[in-house]
Amino acid sequence: MRIIHLLQSNRFSGAENVVCQIINMMNKDDDIEMMYCSCDGQIREALKERKIKFIPISNLTIKEVKRVIRDYKPDIIHAHDMRASFIGALACGNIPIISHIHNNNFDSRGLSLKSIAYLYAGMKAKHIFWVSDSSYKGYYFHKLFKNKSEVLYNIINIDNLYSKMALDKSNYDYDIVYLGRLTAPKNPIRLMKVFKLLVNEMPDIKIAVIGTGDLEESTRKEAERLELSTNVEFLGFQSNPYKMLHDSKLMIMTSLWEGTPMCVLEAMSLGVPVVSTPTDGVKIVVQNKITGFLGETDEEIVDSCKILLKDLCVRDRMANASSKRAKELMDIKSYKKKILETYNNAR
Repeated sequence: MRIIHLLQSNRFSGAENVVCQIINMMNKDDDIEMMYCSCDGQIREALKERKIKFIPISNLTIKEVKRVIRDYKPDIIHAHDMRASFIGALACGNIPIISHIHNNNFDSRGLSLKSIAYLYAGMKAKHIFWVSDSSYKGYYFHKLFKNKSEVLYNIINIDNLYSKMALDKSNYDYDIVYLGRLTAPKNPIRLMKVFKLLVNEMPDIKIAVIGTGDLEESTRKEAERLELSTNVEFLGFQSNPYKMLHDSKLMIMTSLWEGTPMCVLEAMSLGVPVVSTPTDGVKIVVQNKITGFLGETDEEIVDSCKILLKDLCVRDRMANASSKRAKELMDIKSYKKKILETYNNAR
């Protein structure tokens, strides 16, 4: 069985990480061949490191996807997120298509061009995976796809995570790490304002910002405006950020919305408490005041960070609780079984 995973982005982030996890968990199945297909770019390096077959396309268009189908003759197309699902549905012909939605698409919660376009993709799809219940219920036409929809929370392979981390022999002294894209849903401008409040109270604090995105330039400018250059270091994309994360005291997020954020699963698996806004996807994973802190206001977020930075007992307790919670959530066998059943039923 040949599966092509179709994505839009040429960068490595949450959804791309999920796809790599899926491909790697199937790599010992001799009767399954999986290939990653997206626009070429930064993603190529991440796939090479993970020894994943890559089919680059110039653009996510019907013509390009049809070319890939003609050249590689897949049995199934597993399309990730709404645009890839829509283009894949238009190009796939009689080849079964599985749609996999990795975030809460706020611009499809009402009647919009995006929600209407995905309506066609959803009708064409044999099955739809949604990253969370709110992701499913938030889609305007979700009731039409009740019988083919399934909530599939993200997971990671903890053993692989630690193996990857072990490749980095350096030691880091960052107090706080932000790991993620610098894009509107992540709210990085607000994050800089939170950092300023922290610096005002803890002038020696060291913070790492790991990731890139279309708001990177404006985020850097905001950091400059707030005079954060001494405390905040922008590290860009890091193919192996896990030792940096592991050595930190906490990971922070100020997202407007999330699916099931992979960076949160990674942090908790590494025993790093998370401080975050209480978005739906984060609330599924992080137990407030047990494995981390969830806060609505900047002041709540700052106070939570201060507790973890200053109180070693609280930090150790939450670190242990985070590791335990992560192990409970990472049921790879069940996750893999659901995907394989979906593939077999789609054919």
